[in-house]
Amino acid sequence: MFRSMRRQKQALTPEECAALLKTENRGVLSLLGDDDYPYGVPVNHYYEEETGRLYFHGGKVGHRVDAAARHDKVSFCVFDKGVAEEGGWALNVRCVVIFGRVRPITDPEEIIRISRALSYKFTQDEAYIEDTIRRSGAATLAYEIVIEHMTGKRVNES
Repeated sequence: MFRSMRRQKQALTPEECAALLKTENRGVLSLLGDDDYPYGVPVNHYYEEETGRLYFHGGKVGHRVDAAARHDKVSFCVFDKGVAEEGGWALNVRCVVIFGRVRPITDPEEIIRISRALSYKFTQDEAYIEDTIRRSGAATLAYEIVIEHMTGKRVNES
């Protein structure tokens, strides 16, 4: 069902893919949007290696919410900042692309758990995290992506 990568020499291992999903803060979520136009939106994410699931959160209304409710198949892409070899201009970038199915999380305790885990990617300030959850937790909707296929590769921009 899913295509195999053409340039296998550039492939990342599953462990490298997981590490990139865990360390990078943002990726692009792609859904089937209004009138079947692709809709790609940057999101902060949290990858839970133990379950192999990817989580993100946001408001309870909007284009993303409508698109996810209409069609559950999604793609998500994350990439690092890249590094140039000494004396070179071209960046070597690592990227991961996942395909899966998205589902909203409705359990308030699970939404708080995901929000807290996601927040720790950005700050260790527990007072700030707890205050934010207290103020906006009820207005937050969390999503889980069940990953069906994941690939990663190294790309040289030259």
